[in-house]
Amino acid sequence: MDTRMLPFKALLFFARFLLRRLRNTRALDRKLNVAHTTSHQFKPRKCPSSVPHSTDFSHSTLIFDIDGVLLKSSSLFPYFFLVAFEAGGFIRALLLLLLYPLVCFVSEETGLKIMVMVCFIGIKKESFRVGRAVMPNAFLREVKDEGFEILMKGGRKVAVSAMPSVMVEGFLRDYLKVDAVVGRHLKEFNGYYVGLMEEKTMENDLLDQLMTNMKAEESMVAIKSSKKCSNDHMLFSLCKEMYMVSESEKKSWQALPRHKYPKPLIFHDGRLVHIGNTLDILAIFLWMPLGFTLAIIRAASFLLLPSKISTPILVFTGIRLTVKENGVASDKSRTKGLLYVCNHRTLLDPLYVSVALDRHIAAVTYSLSRVAELITPIRTVRLTRCRDRDAKLMEEILSQGAVVVCPEGTTCREPYLLRFSPLFAEMKAEVVPVAINTQVSMFHGTTAAGLKCLDPLFFLMNPCPCYKIQVLGHISREMSNLSDGKSSVEVANYVQSELGKALGFQCTKLTRKDKYLILAGNEGAVKA
Repeated sequence: MDTRMLPFKALLFFARFLLRRLRNTRALDRKLNVAHTTSHQFKPRKCPSSVPHSTDFSHSTLIFDIDGVLLKSSSLFPYFFLVAFEAGGFIRALLLLLLYPLVCFVSEETGLKIMVMVCFIGIKKESFRVGRAVMPNAFLREVKDEGFEILMKGGRKVAVSAMPSVMVEGFLRDYLKVDAVVGRHLKEFNGYYVGLMEEKTMENDLLDQLMTNMKAEESMVAIKSSKKCSNDHMLFSLCKEMYMVSESEKKSWQALPRHKYPKPLIFHDGRLVHIGNTLDILAIFLWMPLGFTLAIIRAASFLLLPSKISTPILVFTGIRLTVKENGVASDKSRTKGLLYVCNHRTLLDPLYVSVALDRHIAAVTYSLSRVAELITPIRTVRLTRCRDRDAKLMEEILSQGAVVVCPEGTTCREPYLLRFSPLFAEMKAEVVPVAINTQVSMFHGTTAAGLKCLDPLFFLMNPCPCYKIQVLGHISREMSNLSDGKSSVEVANYVQSELGKALGFQCTKLTRKDKYLILAGNEGAVKA
């Protein structure tokens, strides 16, 4: 071998090595930053086996493992299934369920990539609102009280998740007020997700921000699961202290009660009431064919058969209706000028009020799909949202018979009442408040972003859907008479408060527009 060529070969090798390193300067800077901060400022201590609940983290930056500590489920599959069902539909969700054995068999990272591919490929980025409209409800049901209390003790909170950031960021920022979210980013092409994730990287901008804003006495503390997860982010290696939460410890924690929610959950969307483990998901799929058949039988019985025949059939198939009234509101001697004012739970509210009172009632609606208008057995009149025109229309209908109206203008699933439109209080009619509540176990009978014509079908697909109707007393002429100085707004607020007391619901000033802007990104356009 020619020894004279060795220096040139060594120089050539070094030049090639340097060129490769310079092609990825960002990665080089990142590693240098991590190495510098780790060696000079953050020397990880031995990890305690559990988190002392008396520890004060108010002067610390808390790096929190959301998947392994805060949420009940140790598997990410239920959350991805919810995305597949709500954003992609029945077929996509079924495909994900069929691939579940494969997801369990392969490595955690590979299983995560499979679920991301099935859930997101072909989904339009602009129209994906499941992260903000559906997932907060699912996550809040899964949050553990003890983990939530620990998180709330942190001065600054950085959430780390193996799930794509579009699934968790809306919930974490809106409801848990975290300062930063470290999640996987999804690749996209022409505004559509391609079902692939970006590689896990150290967030340089986030790290620089943490270092810049960190006070002298402030430290970084990590809280993560003792189980090795795919969200074992390198950010944890920078923490001065690290606490581990075992699976057995997490199982003993309790669910977060509603009154502790940092932000009230008033609006949420999606068809599924609750997702638990994989067996619950399997039960939903096994029930759906039977539920669909049952819904058709229930609807056909109600629409085609006399009430004396249809009522026993409906009761036999599991539908429940409880009615509580004071006797005055059910007086059938008056056939005109009665205005039944209800809160709004589903599109079936006017039908159930008509059945409960055993009388023919016309319904005025702010929005109703054309399909629902065609099949409903009672008279429906669509309001135009032009105040003068709607007032004349309601006066005309009241002169012909009893009318039911839902002045909220849209449905609300949670124990809250939206602001009542005061138009009904301007009518020369006897006002009868009617409090309505529903109970469902599998499917919500309302939607903001989906097809409204399917709302009654999904409600009837529940194994034992229940309606509870309470007819309150007539509002006195003195209270509802506008000539005595009471404005229509005051009367509407009074009726809202009376219904709230009867139902145990909280009254709000939120409107239909607020709901649809949050859940659907529009002002309430109806999809037939």
